[in-house]
Amino acid sequence: MLSMRQFNTYSPSTFEVIKTKYIMNVLNNYVNLVSKLGDLPLLALRLLLAYAFFGPAMMKWGNMESTIMWFGNPDWGLGLPFPALNAYMAATIEILGVFLLAFGLGTRFISLPLIFVMLVAYFTVHMGNGWLAIGSADNDPEIAERIGLAKDILKEHGNYSWLTEKGSFVILQNGAEFVISYIVMLLTLMSFGSGKISLDHLISKMKNK
Repeated sequence: MLSMRQFNTYSPSTFEVIKTKYIMNVLNNYVNLVSKLGDLPLLALRLLLAYAFFGPAMMKWGNMESTIMWFGNPDWGLGLPFPALNAYMAATIEILGVFLLAFGLGTRFISLPLIFVMLVAYFTVHMGNGWLAIGSADNDPEIAERIGLAKDILKEHGNYSWLTEKGSFVILQNGAEFVISYIVMLLTLMSFGSGKISLDHLISKMKNK
């Protein structure tokens, strides 16, 4: 331990050097620590995406006839050519994505067709609806006016407390917020792979033995 006399002999520049080294040491320790967690975010991304695709996939497979009609109808649907083919392709890619992403198998390969499905969804459904999935009454006076009128009607003619018990009423803007987020997440998995907590990593280790 330094004595007071030794401590007092340090110049201001020496203190700056010590402080800089201490800060750099703390930063290096932090980087080393978070680097060890690198595979957990990749696992989290895979599981979140698997969960996100599960609902749409099951909706399509649960009523494929309605899905095909929605894909093909130009008035109230997507107006896509070959609606049956496109509906089955989208549903198949999504359900495959659920299982492959969850187990981390062929992650880089399944991410590409999933991105294609998301791009189709963006251009056919979300592109003209802005960014937000849920309309913001704070940023759009027209949305605020409509929500206000809807609340007044419900309070006057319905059991408003019961109707809003599970959550507030909102306007579904159906913007690109989620679909773009999913594309970015899939691009991350394409770049970094599925991580060590995956079947991809296990298969790779077995091949290298």
